[in-house]
Amino acid sequence: MTRLITTPNLGNPDDIYEKLVQMHDGLSEDESQKLWARLALTLINHIGDRQIICEAIELARTSGHPPENRSKKPPAGSL
Repeated sequence: MTRLITTPNLGNPDDIYEKLVQMHDGLSEDESQKLWARLALTLINHIGDRQIICEAIELARTSGHPPENRSKKPPAGSL
């Protein structure tokens, strides 16, 4: 069974990070959000494995949150 790779798996990650930052140059917030969505959908299509994609979504949703707070909504006014 294929699993999501969560260990470093990219040569020169700083170069890719720079490209991710630069792709938003000159765009409005709305245009940037649409660009992120297009990039995500393009990469999801390339991956093509529903289980891996769902695992990545769950990891992204819960990253940075302690396990006990994963299902809780933020307090009102905290956003």
